Amino acid sequence: MNILNADKKILVTGAAGFIGFYLSKRLLDMGCTVVGIDNLNDYYDVNLKRARLDLLNPYDTFTFHKMDLADKAGIEKLFTDQKFDIVVNLAAQAGVRYSITNPDAYINSNIVGFFNILEACRHHPVEHLVYASSSSVYGSNKKVPYSTEDKVDNPVSLYAATKNSNELMAHAYSKLYKIPTTGLRFFTVYGPMGRPDMAYFGFTNKLVKGEKIQIFNYGDMKRDFTYIDDIVAGVVNVMGKVPSVDEDGVPYKIYNIGNNKPENLLYFVETLEKCLIKEGIIDRPAEKELLPMQPGDVYQTYADVDELVRDFNFKPSTSLEQGLTHFAKWYKEYYRGTR
Repeated sequence: MNILNADKKILVTGAAGFIGFYLSKRLLDMGCTVVGIDNLNDYYDVNLKRARLDLLNPYDTFTFHKMDLADKAGIEKLFTDQKFDIVVNLAAQAGVRYSITNPDAYINSNIVGFFNILEACRHHPVEHLVYASSSSVYGSNKKVPYSTEDKVDNPVSLYAATKNSNELMAHAYSKLYKIPTTGLRFFTVYGPMGRPDMAYFGFTNKLVKGEKIQIFNYGDMKRDFTYIDDIVAGVVNVMGKVPSVDEDGVPYKIYNIGNNKPENLLYFVETLEKCLIKEGIIDRPAEKELLPMQPGDVYQTYADVDELVRDFNFKPSTSLEQGLTHFAKWYKEYYRGTR
């Protein structure tokens, strides 16, 4: 039975973020009532976060609260006042490399913040808690494609460790308090209005300035690049289906959401350059500096999405060229005359 319909009141944390914005817009277009929260931190350009919110604010059924997940009293009051049907927790301190230099931010947002959401769902029961995990939980696993049945006890960054912790915490709360929880391991999400800290966005900024771009592991890396519309379609599918109880009686589930088609990083850069040239954003490819692997990085990500296909008859399908074309068109429009 699909529990997601226009009568639902949904909390989206990280609503000014990349995935949070697109998910909120999709839910609002479906007629749902959406309450968004975000702390609007300056990890990347706050103007981009505000531009996303500006596209949500015209909806009568959208309200926004500037709030930090680590504010336990604020989260408790919000749940008391609003009485949510479904909660989607997308707020997190993102970024693998940033976690090496700023570990405190990850503990506060990803551990303490998620704990506060779990506690709020415990005291104010919801029909379904869906939360963002990450492909980074697979760490240095050699077996591909990555399956949700694989071991995930070898994280190579604190970011990955916090996401793994979220899955364990959710399982404990599902077991103890029968909160239905579903975790989503996202694989390298990209698209228009994306995160400027992501490689494809950083490459574009450097290409526009005519700067040399750095490619790690000497270009021998593969990523399962997943277009934002496919991610959102996956989240919406999952939101509507409460996980059935497992053999231990726990209403808990994990899914991968990835394109199921890893692309070599050098091919990705060449495709990006081609799309940017076609839009007139740049006039030639960049000079490339090939460097060794960075701490916290992994060689390959590759999603096994068989369970997603089985349970929802859904599989991400946007090609790299389609997705990067959409990104290039948006970039040209958004930064027109400012770069």
